Amino acid sequence: MRSFFYLQLQERLEQLPDRQGVPAVRTYDLWNEQVDFIEEEEPFDMPAVFLEFMPYKWTTLSGAVQQAAVTVRLHVVTPWKGSSRKGSRYQQQSLERFSLLEEISACLHDFKGDNGKVCFDMFRRTASDTNHNHAEVVEDVEEYTFRAVERL
Repeated sequence: MRSFFYLQLQERLEQLPDRQGVPAVRTYDLWNEQVDFIEEEEPFDMPAVFLEFMPYKWTTLSGAVQQAAVTVRLHVVTPWKGSSRKGSRYQQQSLERFSLLEEISACLHDFKGDNGKVCFDMFRRTASDTNHNHAEVVEDVEEYTFRAVERL
């Protein structure tokens, strides 16, 4: 289920264009605390989306079918552009990160997938965490929940 979901998410977000018409998100990966260890990490292009699966429990619906309410976090990493205070020449640039978060949310609303063995649907944003303690990069976290059904 996880690999199918990850690849579907990447494919969906690749359809989200920036102002020049190229994909807005430049890097996709699984979350491994990349921001906390940015000096040791392999360099990555930004904006980046890192996917974190939260713990979830499966419920058996029948002998070979299980269902779970799955929560994932998207760690959206962007470069810090400068102060957003009124009068700052960087205000507009620094606030662009929020536009990207809104575009990602709109792109993912009602996101679903089915490959015959695994399906997921009812994809909804359930929480947002705005980064207020950053240096060169900003990591905002968007949390989503969806229903997954897997046929074993």
